[in-house]
Amino acid sequence: MKSIAVIGGGVTGVTTAYALAKRGLSVTLFEKHRYAAMETSFANGGQLSASNAEVWTNWSTILKGIKWMLKSDAPLLVSPKPSWHKVSWFAEFIASIPHYRQNTIDTARLAIAAREHLFACAQAEGVEFDLKRQGILHIYRDQEGFEHAREVSKLLAAGGLTRRAVTPGEMRAIEPTLAGTYYGGYYTESDSTGDIHKFTLGMAAAIERLGVRCIYGQDVAELHSDGTQASVTVGAREQRQTHTFDALVVCAGVASRAFAAQLGDRVNIYPVKGYSITVHLPDESSQLAAPNVSLLDDETKLVTSRLGTDRFRVAGTAEFNGFNKDIRADRIRPLIDWVNQCFPGVNTRQVVPWAGLRPMMPNMMPRLGRGRRGNVFYNTGHGHLGWTLSAVTADMVGDVVQDAMRGVKVLRPSMRLV
Repeated sequence: MKSIAVIGGGVTGVTTAYALAKRGLSVTLFEKHRYAAMETSFANGGQLSASNAEVWTNWSTILKGIKWMLKSDAPLLVSPKPSWHKVSWFAEFIASIPHYRQNTIDTARLAIAAREHLFACAQAEGVEFDLKRQGILHIYRDQEGFEHAREVSKLLAAGGLTRRAVTPGEMRAIEPTLAGTYYGGYYTESDSTGDIHKFTLGMAAAIERLGVRCIYGQDVAELHSDGTQASVTVGAREQRQTHTFDALVVCAGVASRAFAAQLGDRVNIYPVKGYSITVHLPDESSQLAAPNVSLLDDETKLVTSRLGTDRFRVAGTAEFNGFNKDIRADRIRPLIDWVNQCFPGVNTRQVVPWAGLRPMMPNMMPRLGRGRRGNVFYNTGHGHLGWTLSAVTADMVGDVVQDAMRGVKVLRPSMRLV
């Protein structure tokens, strides 16, 4: 039986370990925290959203970033502090703008395929994660935003996704608790929401039942491969231990760039910070005033999900500020204000803030498949759609690893999906 190391215990690493174990491989998962899903997979926006497949690589994103650079509560905030990593990332981001259309279509296709994979494995393993299949409503306050959404809908349709324009009156019927004045919206009935942390923990228990060895609480210090054997070194100084495997898969989120460099690959992931608040709904009036249908507010770039009866998640914003994970009050305040404005009946006395780093590639497409060495593989860089895409990319990489372990010749060194 071939042995495979999976680096990273977030949703991507856990689903990758699951896909490999189901293919009969001997899998060991390494995670630096004591538990799975303690970083970016802890408290995201909760959306499983093919309707949010539009990539960011367009000139409007650049212009908004420049306009908002000195506005601390802006939806997109770029720290003016320079670094080679940031400069090189934005240079590649701009170079990817001509591929905006095709990358959006490809991402929509992936997201649609991912749904069935995720629902199937959750059902097979009995994983409960506050799944709510009531669609996602995109809301627009002005004609400009609504018209842009019309063009995006054409690209999503080319990728196989159906969503429909709705009037303000229809928006009220879809989500009666929503307050405010809107120009219109787009509703995707096939999208859904859930708790990424619960899902990942459930799948982490499932992989252990399948025989995956999960090594928690161990910092991976070094990865090495000579093309036929791979090694994973954990610990510091005299406590270091080295484990050897036939192959390894890097699913380490924002740490993937540094690990790839050790393995001779360039994976130019940048950590893009996002914030969320979990609003606890302690009384019946708050529970009745909170939405059941998931929302995406295009102007503020905020998304919502209802997690069970007594929790409401609001998340969003993008901050380019290196590996800083500080939770800033001036970035959290707009999320609370948004809840107060759009859902005034919700009690916001019990709000839990959180910040996580999205692993984002410059072209907004995940880095999948082989590295330069034949026994090194990647499933990382999913950006703002990590949970949405995780189940299908895990399955895709599982096929590539299985073929490689069987000695099947693979013509392409990687699966970049461009």
